[in-house]
Amino acid sequence: MKRFLLLLPLIWTCKPDVVQPTTEKGSEPPGISVSTPGQTASATIKFSGYNWIVKSGAGLGPGPNNWGAQNAWVDAAGLLHLKVAYDNATSKWLCAGITSTENFGYGTYQWQVQGPLSTLDKNIVAGLFHYTGPDGYNELDVEFARWGDASKPNVNYSVYPAAGTNGKQQRITTEWAQSGGTASTHRYIWTASSVVFKSMNGFYNDDTNLFFTHTFVPPVAVIPTAKMPVKMNLWCFRGLAPSDGKEVEIVIRSFKFTPAP
Repeated sequence: MKRFLLLLPLIWTCKPDVVQPTTEKGSEPPGISVSTPGQTASATIKFSGYNWIVKSGAGLGPGPNNWGAQNAWVDAAGLLHLKVAYDNATSKWLCAGITSTENFGYGTYQWQVQGPLSTLDKNIVAGLFHYTGPDGYNELDVEFARWGDASKPNVNYSVYPAAGTNGKQQRITTEWAQSGGTASTHRYIWTASSVVFKSMNGFYNDDTNLFFTHTFVPPVAVIPTAKMPVKMNLWCFRGLAPSDGKEVEIVIRSFKFTPAP
């Protein structure tokens, strides 16, 4: 049975614990550091026709967490792997993240993902999103997370307002149980007048097996206007280890961007 819950603005605003000046984030609930000072030089990878910077460094947001360049890689088939894994050398959990070297504007964004997104541990977050900041502005998110509480819905879609406005974050959540395996497709269409989110069980370029859709429109949502990098990450909520003690890996089969006409 489908269950949708539309949350009012500011129920979960994005107010991070400030560890250092903020330069990068995901759209997590309050109390999460999203800063990235100390980011070390990382490798770049090629995926779906674009270049991506692989995140690496210690004590970086969101989380804060430790990030390992070895935890994000493209295999021989051209598929992107993101992994949260325990590092015996440092006795710490390492997370994975990549950021596009290119900024993207209005258009359609689609990810096809292989992995147990609906059954992630309560302390694990997977994010597919835009962000350029400043914090609390200029961000669009698809996130799979229960934010440390197994009773919370596991899918989160957010629109943060254009910088320089008085707009507030808008978020909708839903509970999702994957069907037909662990393949899923997630898409949003970003224009000057709306952001439309859609998610499907399976790999599709249309709305086959649609399990969720929602449209954010003005005046409630103040749509971002800035071109932004695209980011993908897999990380530990508030830096907490997975409650089940297990490593987790997802495979992003493809990322596709179609510019608005």
